[in-house]
Amino acid sequence: MLDARNHQGKFGADYVRALASGAGLLWAEDDVDLDGIDLCIKMPGRTPRGFSPRIDVQIKTVSTAVPRHGMIDFDGLDQAQFNKLAGDDFVVPRYLFVVHVPPKADRYTDLSPAGLLLRHIGYHHSLRDRVPFPAPDRRSRTRVKIPLGNVLTTASLRALIADGAPAPAST
Repeated sequence: MLDARNHQGKFGADYVRALASGAGLLWAEDDVDLDGIDLCIKMPGRTPRGFSPRIDVQIKTVSTAVPRHGMIDFDGLDQAQFNKLAGDDFVVPRYLFVVHVPPKADRYTDLSPAGLLLRHIGYHHSLRDRVPFPAPDRRSRTRVKIPLGNVLTTASLRALIADGAPAPAST
């Protein structure tokens, strides 16, 4: 059985995988995590924005998410992790996904005749407008304020990919 920390993280990643599958999207993982990216999620085929647009995501989980002033304060990134998401110099758009999970693992899921319930909710946030730290310190955390409206759904996941993809080059 997984320890509590790994169990929570795995559930968060599986939550995102289930949403991607429900949205009709493909997901993949790199064989080695060197870039701070947990999943690549892409829309297969030709789209108005190009062929197979995609996003890269880092997934974090929290068991306590207290909304304040329409935001959730997320303090779970060290400066090095933050730098792997911050700035606008990425070829593939990057997002932070934060999944709010129950404090007890036995509450992560529930099954009823209506179907499988995954608890609680995920949020997405881009750090492309944030400036990376010039000398990141793994011992220092940085706060990310995530708007409560940035709920991760099948529709919002599709929109992140469709809107985040670079426009095709004109010839």
